[in-house]
Amino acid sequence: MTAPWTSAPDARLHVGDADLEYACFGPTPDQAPTLVMLHEGLGSLSLWRDLPERLAAATGWGVVAYSRAGYGQSSTVPLPRPMDYADREAKDVLGAVLDALGVGSCVLMGHSEGASICAIYAGSVSDMRVRGLVLIAPHFFADPRGLAHMSSVRKAYETGGLREKMARHHADPDVAFFGWHDRWTHPDQVRWNIADSIDHWRIPVLAIQGSEDAYGSLDQITEIEDRIYAPLEMLLLDDIGHMPQFEAPDVTLTAITEFCTRLQAFEQSPSPIV
Repeated sequence: MTAPWTSAPDARLHVGDADLEYACFGPTPDQAPTLVMLHEGLGSLSLWRDLPERLAAATGWGVVAYSRAGYGQSSTVPLPRPMDYADREAKDVLGAVLDALGVGSCVLMGHSEGASICAIYAGSVSDMRVRGLVLIAPHFFADPRGLAHMSSVRKAYETGGLREKMARHHADPDVAFFGWHDRWTHPDQVRWNIADSIDHWRIPVLAIQGSEDAYGSLDQITEIEDRIYAPLEMLLLDDIGHMPQFEAPDVTLTAITEFCTRLQAFEQSPSPIV
């Protein structure tokens, strides 16, 4: 049974053992392609702000965003999170979310950890519904710069007011924070690497990265350039940090919209007879 296409605040998807909050905007999957949004490691549905609505208006596509288990108002999870958390989210949850909403042709759009989940899905799951990727500040391997910054964020959470800010968006901010922090700062995380997922992509990709991102570096984008066999577009933003969608909203929105428009036009154009 397909879940309702709705932006009602109490909307939930039942996936596996979890109830996931979600919201949909714009046309339904039978009317237009869908942009599926996956949030960052401390994110949630509400922390996308009005970006889903803006993307729906700009692209003419349907847009869906959801909070992963342990985030936002979705079901909680036990801690610690497993080291292969991103793989599990990609292989066990994301496809089920698409199924539950009746999503057809779509582009996966992820930010930070959400981008990693999109990358894994596109590289390991044969799903012809997925026609492209939008990756904002993606992680493919443990970046020393990012790991150092993640270690310092704990103080901001415990004494700097970050917990209070997160409590506005997460039913259990401790699960959201420590589920992210303790996995990324675990000694084994230095060996984490999902770059081989890039080798298996066969769909167009838009990669967006800020030069001043404290959680990552342009090396993540170089990894895509060095390994990809599919069309790649890049938006590299000077003096922008980890949140291009909010630090440079207009240029980021335009890049995503134009990418989706070109992809749709290409797929709808008649194939030449050879």
